[in-house]
Amino acid sequence: MLTRRRFIQNSVAGSGLALVAANGALAVGPDGMPLPAGVTRSAFLAALDALRAIVGPRNVFADDDQLLGYHDHFAMKPLSAHAPSGAVAPTGVDQIQRILAVARDHGIPVWTISTGRNLGYGGPAPRMPGTLVLDLKRMNRIIEVNEKHAFAVVEPGVSYAELYRHLQRTGSKLWIDCAAPGWGGVVGNLLDRGVGYTPMGEHFLQQQCGMQVVLSDGTVVDTGMGGQEGQAAMHVYRYGNGPWVDGLFTQSNLGVVTRLGVQLMPEPPGYRPYMVTFADEDAIEPLTEVVRPLKLAQLIPNAATSTELLWEAAVERRKDHYYSGEGPLPDSARRAIMADLDVGTWSFYGALYGTPEIMDATWEVLRDSFATIRGARFFNAEQKGQTATWQYREKLMRGEPNMSEFGTVAWIPNAGHVGFGPVVPVDGALALRQYVKVRGMSEASGFDYFGEFIVGWRDMHHIFMPAFRRDRPQEKERLLALIDQLIDDATADGFGVYRTHLDFMDKVAASYSWNDGALGRFNARLKAAIDPSGILAPGKSGIWPAQFCEGDAPCA
Repeated sequence: MLTRRRFIQNSVAGSGLALVAANGALAVGPDGMPLPAGVTRSAFLAALDALRAIVGPRNVFADDDQLLGYHDHFAMKPLSAHAPSGAVAPTGVDQIQRILAVARDHGIPVWTISTGRNLGYGGPAPRMPGTLVLDLKRMNRIIEVNEKHAFAVVEPGVSYAELYRHLQRTGSKLWIDCAAPGWGGVVGNLLDRGVGYTPMGEHFLQQQCGMQVVLSDGTVVDTGMGGQEGQAAMHVYRYGNGPWVDGLFTQSNLGVVTRLGVQLMPEPPGYRPYMVTFADEDAIEPLTEVVRPLKLAQLIPNAATSTELLWEAAVERRKDHYYSGEGPLPDSARRAIMADLDVGTWSFYGALYGTPEIMDATWEVLRDSFATIRGARFFNAEQKGQTATWQYREKLMRGEPNMSEFGTVAWIPNAGHVGFGPVVPVDGALALRQYVKVRGMSEASGFDYFGEFIVGWRDMHHIFMPAFRRDRPQEKERLLALIDQLIDDATADGFGVYRTHLDFMDKVAASYSWNDGALGRFNARLKAAIDPSGILAPGKSGIWPAQFCEGDAPCA
């Protein structure tokens, strides 16, 4: 069996390249151990001993097999590009403070993860090779569920599935809003500004209320109302007094979030999901135009989705059921899928919440509005309830975690996927333009188009999640080139990418270039002030401390 270090050694030797950190310093020891940039092997081993004294030997990971779980499972580049030097798993704030003290003393960068399930964006792997992973999976307490005021307080290691099961066991009448894969962390997804599918689908905007953060110097900060001793309103009012700082800790490397207030949705008196399909590819334009006023008027209360055919198909089918050749699925196979699954090119999923009278009245407006689009077909639970595609969406729109989304990975053998997510206004012409351009570039590069538009309020997340073969290096190279091209294209059209894979964090950050990159320079100033030691997650979201900075990236 090829061990991790031997894999890295072989990769390096085979390519003629050295494993280097962001600033070009050698980051691999003589025995193949990836080391933090500028840290000697003896100093790093001494730091590991200090960490073992804090959390116990069983909770410090530095051996080959132990660190396999801290790689990007869907990596497009060699594992050496994001290889961690080790990992440490604390159980509380006191241990985190002491771990950060060791990191400061030894100049060791740390990369914080919650459950490490951020697959498609890098998973648990660090941006910079040689970084030590600060794994918060053992901090998995559900500290409080407040039924009266509809919130929970959780630690980073709590997954959506665990919070959901806890509410079910205790007979709670509260709903969560989850990301599509139920194993994801509540805290991690919210801090990455992920979205869900119920009326609470805009996670940071609608759910986050009060967080606890450990800064790199060990200072513990409770945000918002939590800044006042014994504050009872910390998890019901977000802002407190003075500047609202909570957003600084999303998609950032300014602190370690150790506790989070999550506002939940009271169980409604009724729930009625629905589906409307459209055969025409260009139906995304009138569909989006119909959805916008309905969404703004809250007649569509949830984060509804316009899902393209292959995302639907992958929940129930595999590509080789219809096509065994190379390259994207031909039109004849797409037509066969539509006939087999009784769906269109686009399937719109939404839900009604409330009393039967309210849902009946709202449905009349929705039905009449969607019926103005040519070829609209309407489905409900009675007609579609036994299909896997319906059950997947029906669960998500009532906050029940599941793992059906990983059908996109099973679409082809030995697959991984990567996320590309530009944000566009809820505008039909723009939605059609994004769809046509992204699908065209994807198929030209040899990949099937897996996409959907998640409608927030005035914005849509265009989620494109292509699948690729992990055992084909040339396919990975083509996918890297495709995502690079897509970012350039979205930037030229004025659409910002809201979230991205480790390999593209610098590129996406650079795309926010207005006024000579004023935003990036501001982020660098924040980094220098809040994390002067520069040890927290170098390179996260394209933000680099001075000692690891390279190229044209703004440096703290």
